[in-house]
Formats: sequence, C-alpha cells, structure tokens
Amino acid sequence: MKKYVQQIMLGTVTAREAQAQETLQRIRAAGYDGLELNRFMIHPSSLMVRMLTRAAGMPTGSGGKLDWHALLRDAGLGVGSLHADLGSLEKETEAVIDEAKSFGTDRVVITGMYRFDYGDEKSVRDLAARLNRTGSQLREAGISLLYHNHNVELLQVRPGLRAYDLLITETDPACVNFEFDSFWFTDGGADARAWMEKLGSRMKMWHVTDRGSRQKGPAMTPILKADSVELGTGNMDLDALYAQAVRNGVDAVVLESHRNWIDKDPVRSLEVSGQWLRERT
Repeated sequence: MKKYVQQIMLGTVTAREAQAQETLQRIRAAGYDGLELNRFMIHPSSLMVRMLTRAAGMPTGSGGKLDWHALLRDAGLGVGSLHADLGSLEKETEAVIDEAKSFGTDRVVITGMYRFDYGDEKSVRDLAARLNRTGSQLREAGISLLYHNHNVELLQVRPGLRAYDLLITETDPACVNFEFDSFWFTDGGADARAWMEKLGSRMKMWHVTDRGSRQKGPAMTPILKADSVELGTGNMDLDALYAQAVRNGVDAVVLESHRNWIDKDPVRSLEVSGQWLRERT
C-alpha cells in the first residue's frame, strides 16, 4: 500500500521554494511515496480563499506560486491523486484531466460540497447524478473519479437512510468510487470499519489520522476534548481499519490532519505518523 501526505498539511511549510524542497525531502525520508495534491494549492489562490482556509485551520500559504512538477520530480516523490471541487471539474473537465495526467496520476477526488444540504434527499440524489456524469467523462479519458467524505454525509435524508447510503447506491461503480476518511466518520459517531466493509472494493483510497487528546495534568472538568493526533497515539482502532482496507484491496493510504500537530509542526507530526505506517505497509 503506497503512502501519501495530503497537501493541505503543508501550507505553512511550503511557502518558499527552499522551504518546500526541505519539506519534501523530509517527507521522502519519512517513507512516504508522495503527495495528494489540491488544485487550489498548486495554483495562485485569491486572498479570500487564503483567508477562509486560514480561518478553518487549513492555511494554504503561498505555495501556489511554486513549480510543483519540478519540486516533486527533484524530491523523487509521486502524486497519489488530485483533489478538485465538483463545480470546477464540471466547468474545466479537460483542464483537470490534463493536469492530473501531467502529475502522473489517474485519480481525481471530489473533496465534498460546500453550502450543500446533505439532509435533503433530492439534493443528494442530484449530487449522485452529477458525479455519475462527471465520472463518465473522466473514465473516457482514463481517469477515475473518487468521492471524499467528511462527517456531514452521515445526516439522515429520511429515517434509516443517510446521505452516504444514497451516494453509494445511486452512483455507478464504473464511474464513481470512494476515498474513505475514517477520522471524519469516527468524529461523526459512526463505525468507520463497518462503513469501510460496506464500501468493499469501491473504497480505492484511505484517508487516515488518529483521534484522541493531548490532555496532561489535572483537567478543569472530567471531559476530554478530542482532536486529530499522530497515528498510534489516539483512541481509534487503526489496526482494525488497516486490516479492513487491505481486505478491500485499497492500494493507497493518505495521511491528513489540519492542526493539533506535535510540537505544532506538521512535518514533525507526519514523521511520527510515518513510523506507524512503515511498520504496517
């Protein structure tokens, strides 16, 4: 199983070429095969996008000005997939296809819909139809379309039926498959392993981080606040999730966390998580 780092972790440590080169060298030394790129981070982004992502704890930085083809090539790193938003993918299909191929990947991932009602059945069915249309176009060009979840897909569109159920059943496996994020479904109170089992071979990539607390010393209350932590240092049963990913035939795992890094350093954090991954992959 190949190991990748989600580019969203790197906004603060890839602002300049020399800094990006050092970061990528450390990623390779930690045993990763490459990055999962975001289109909004490999192109210059607007001030509004930079402000919004920073407010959300995911600063994109100024890496969009860098030559990511050259940086990755020089570091000896590959690209596991390219993240894009569905609206841009629908409008710029050929451009996204060409960009994915230029980085040597045959996977494009939809990152989830913003300002979208996942509790409305018609809206979710319409989304599935859009994914099918776009996935069909990409398939003709030799590109696979994957859908990446957060936790909002756990909303019920009607009693006993969740948005994610609809996305699974209403999308065509020949055109649409899934990059499953086990952290977000665990965060939403779901049994991540059971959902991975349900996806089966349609789960093509696995997004992973651990979930726990860094609480040390006396607590103000007897309640712990959970957040993402380095792999193997939290409370998720990652070994069971890894075993399920293997049974599903997953060939790529992607590390992603947005904050709460050890020493407040995303590279140090991914190095610690890399040790857990190297012991299993």
